[in-house]
Amino acid sequence: MTSKLAKLFLGVTLTFGSLTVIPQSSAYAAAGGVSIMLDGYPLPFPVAPVMMKGTTMVPFRAISEALGIQVEWNQKARKITATKTDAAGKKTVVLTLGSKNAVVNGAVVPLAVAPQDIRGTTMLPLSFFGQQFGAGVSWSQATKTVSITSPKKDMYTLGFYALESYDQIAMLPSFDAAAFGWSQLDQSGQYTTAVKPWRWPQPAGDVTPESIIQNAAAAGTAPYLMVFSEDGSLELTKNLEDKQLQEQTISGIIDTAVQNGFKGIALDLEQLGFSGDKAKAKADYNAFVQKLTQRAHAANLQVTVIVHPLNSAYTGYDYKTLGTLADDLILMAYAYGDQKSPEPTGLVDEAIRLALKEVNKDKLILGISTASENESSMNTKIGLAKRYNLKGVAFWRLGIIGTAEWAEMQKSLELQP
Repeated sequence: MTSKLAKLFLGVTLTFGSLTVIPQSSAYAAAGGVSIMLDGYPLPFPVAPVMMKGTTMVPFRAISEALGIQVEWNQKARKITATKTDAAGKKTVVLTLGSKNAVVNGAVVPLAVAPQDIRGTTMLPLSFFGQQFGAGVSWSQATKTVSITSPKKDMYTLGFYALESYDQIAMLPSFDAAAFGWSQLDQSGQYTTAVKPWRWPQPAGDVTPESIIQNAAAAGTAPYLMVFSEDGSLELTKNLEDKQLQEQTISGIIDTAVQNGFKGIALDLEQLGFSGDKAKAKADYNAFVQKLTQRAHAANLQVTVIVHPLNSAYTGYDYKTLGTLADDLILMAYAYGDQKSPEPTGLVDEAIRLALKEVNKDKLILGISTASENESSMNTKIGLAKRYNLKGVAFWRLGIIGTAEWAEMQKSLELQP
C-alpha cells in the first residue's frame, strides 16, 4: 500500500518594504518554504502566508473551509461572509477587502491588518481565526510554519466494546453509540453468539450483557450489535454464496438485536476481495447488505457497515452501493503497518479522499485504532475527520484507550458528559 506523495517545492523569499512574500508553486511547502499545519498535518493552500506589518497573513478560504466554516464571496461588494454554527450557536463574520473593520454578528471588530487580495486569494491575519472561531494558532519564524489547532467539535462518536473492554465501561456514556462485539460467523459460515472470541459474555455478578446494553441506552448511547467475520477460511464467502445459510444468518442477527434491546447492527465482515472474483464478492455482499438492511429497518434498527480502506489489499467492497443501502459506513483507515505505532497520516488522508469519491461525507465515519495512535497523533487523525466534515469518528476499542489519549480526545471532541 503506497500513498500519493504530496507535491513538494522550494520557496524563495522576496521582501518589499513591510511585506514578505514566499512564492509557492504547489499545495505543500518544502524545506525553506512555508507550511500550514492543521492539527499536525499539512493543509493545502493556494497562496503562501505572508508577513505584513509584523502580522502573519494567511489564505482565508483554505483554512476556513477546513475548519467547517461556510464562506461566501460577493465580488461586487468585495466582501466575504463567513458562517460557523456549533454548540455555542451561530456566528457570522463579514470582511471587506481593504477594510480594517470586520463585522461579527452585527458588531464591529477591528483587525490588525485589513484583508488583502494576493494573486486572487483573500489573506487576513492568522490571529483572527483564534479570536473569532476558537482555533489555536501560532507562527514559527524558525521553521516558517503556521500551526492551527481546530476547535472542539460536536460530531458523532462510536466506541467499540469487545473482548476485554470492561475495564473502561465507564467511558460508554461518552459516546453517541457503542458497537458490542458479541456475535460472529464461525468457520462454517454459521451465525453464532456462542463461539470464542466474539461471543455473548457470561454474567459477572450483577453485571450482565443485558444490563450493559440497557444502561448504555439509558445513558443516551445507542447500543449496536456487532457481527464479526474474516474470510481467511472462506467463512464469509460461504455465507454469501449460500442463500439458505444467508437467510438463517439475517434472521439470527435481527432476532438477537431485537430481543436484546439493540438499536442497530454493525457489520464488521472483513477481507473480501483479497482473492477470487472481486466483482462477484462485491455483488454478493451488496445483496446481503440490502436484504439485512430491509429487515433491520422494518424492525426499527439502524445499520452500520464497516469497510476496509480502498488503498488496502481488500477491494471487495462497493462503497457507492453500500453507502446507499446502509445508514452509514465506518472506514477502517488503519492496520497499514505494525498496528503499534501511529498510522501513516498520508495514507489515512488518501483513504478518506478515495472514500469521498463514492460516499457522501454525511454517511462516512473515520475508524481510528487506539492501539496504533498515541497522545501526539490521536488528534491529528480526529482532525482529518473534522477537516473533511465527516459524520464522525469510531474508536477501536474500549479497554485499550490510554489515559493520555483519552485526554487528547476530550480536547478535540465534544464528548457526551
